[in-house]
Amino acid sequence: MQLAIVTGVTVLATGLFLAPLSAQLDDQAMRRALAIAETTASPEVAAELQGSPPSADGPVQAEAERIRTATGAEYVVIMDRYGVRWSHTDAAQIGRVVSTDPSEALAGQDVMEIDSGTLGRSARGKVPLRDGDGQIIGAVSVGIEYDSVRDRLMGAIPGLLAYAGGALAVGALAAYLISRRLQRQTHDLAFSDISALLAEREAMLHGIREGVVALDRAGRIRLMNDEAQRLLGLGPEANGRPLEEALGPGRTTEVLAGRVTGEDLVAVRGQRVLIANRMPTDDGGAVATLRDRTELEQLGRELDSTRGLIDALRAQDHEHANRMHTLLGLLELEMHQEAVEFVTEVVGVHRATAEQVTEKVHDPLLAALLVGKATVAAERGVSLRIAPGSLLPDRLVDPRELVTVVGNLVDNAVDAAAGSTDARVEVGLRAEGRTALLRVADSGPGVPPADREAIFTEGWSTKEVPAHGKRGLGLALVRRLAERQGGSVRVDEAADGGAEFTVVLPEALTGIPEAGAGTDEPVTPGAVAQPGGDPVGERAADGRVVS
Repeated sequence: MQLAIVTGVTVLATGLFLAPLSAQLDDQAMRRALAIAETTASPEVAAELQGSPPSADGPVQAEAERIRTATGAEYVVIMDRYGVRWSHTDAAQIGRVVSTDPSEALAGQDVMEIDSGTLGRSARGKVPLRDGDGQIIGAVSVGIEYDSVRDRLMGAIPGLLAYAGGALAVGALAAYLISRRLQRQTHDLAFSDISALLAEREAMLHGIREGVVALDRAGRIRLMNDEAQRLLGLGPEANGRPLEEALGPGRTTEVLAGRVTGEDLVAVRGQRVLIANRMPTDDGGAVATLRDRTELEQLGRELDSTRGLIDALRAQDHEHANRMHTLLGLLELEMHQEAVEFVTEVVGVHRATAEQVTEKVHDPLLAALLVGKATVAAERGVSLRIAPGSLLPDRLVDPRELVTVVGNLVDNAVDAAAGSTDARVEVGLRAEGRTALLRVADSGPGVPPADREAIFTEGWSTKEVPAHGKRGLGLALVRRLAERQGGSVRVDEAADGGAEFTVVLPEALTGIPEAGAGTDEPVTPGAVAQPGGDPVGERAADGRVVS
């Protein structure tokens, strides 16, 4: 195809050049003949025409032949005003009337033409012949043999064809080199194969349930399939834009841009937990794949919670067996009053735990979460307290998001406080207008100032990796949820040591806030708080209850 185009262009250019060449040569020949005629039509020749008869030996014939020989013209004919020849290359034609019409020249007009006469086809130029007074007394006709014009044309063609052939050869070589380069770049695939591959690629990209983002060497988004647009919250208008401009700063941008390396990198985009992998391409760009692990991460967290509850239930089952043995012993010893008090104490512990939470946290989902966390924390030797002044009414806009925030912060606090002296976690919840304020403090080692910003980054964690996947997502999700509501989260050093997380959630509540405050009471299954604040029913070392 390329060779045919080059050949066609060469032939067309050659033809377009040759088409006007013949006309240009004819015009040049006629103008040359006209110039010779104008030179011949001098006052001297006019005087000789008037002073001598037409003859082969006359001065007019001699001058005409001299000029013809000097200029290379085919003929130089001088005639009088009646069209009678006074000069001619054939002496026998002198004295005869010319074969072509001389009226235009005798009328004072210059004439250029290609015509046929007694000497054949020629390029002619005719001019009037004037005497010294400017009167027309005849005309001069000069002819240039037309075959010479054709010879010049034919002589020019070989050189032109040589140039055309050279151009064709260069074009053919360039076409061959371009063809070889295209074959290497397209892996020797035909155009139909490339078209089929493109159609298959489009169908595959938009059909798979995995996000695909292609970037060029400048970091601009070159392609995104439908799943990638859904996971990243972008539209088709993001194509062609730089990655930082389309996504904004954050870990997702860092991972896709390749500034964070590794396999199965975790990133959070909105409320989605994404797993990203990046593969560089030969042209300096890259292709990144995204998988949605939001549901899997939620299931993993639920599994962790379930496992924690199972451990707590197992411990409770063991404790329940001990209590049943104690109760059986009291009955066998006929200590019936003590048995009644023991049962009352055991039942009251669990009731008090729930009552202490529900008095200050009126939302059922959040209250249930804290009751369960209190039980799990107690089994790990950590006292979970509700801070003084805590009161959260049952008018949350989205309780599930606050459950996620509180659950993540309490889990981290219990992990940090476990094993410390006087292990405790304090949770403060209160409302200011429509703003929900959350504070979670622990007695753990705290967070160094240098790490207080890094802990909110996806993937940052000091814990061992769980069986179901990644760590370092809890605090990142807390910050993302807070910022999505226009709020904030920060970590400081608690008053008694450890870490203290503060979350502000504007517009988290509806309606008018309630008034009231709670007391600083430990929410543990081991004691029942009385109005005076003294715990009763403490257990002695031998397992019996003392008061």
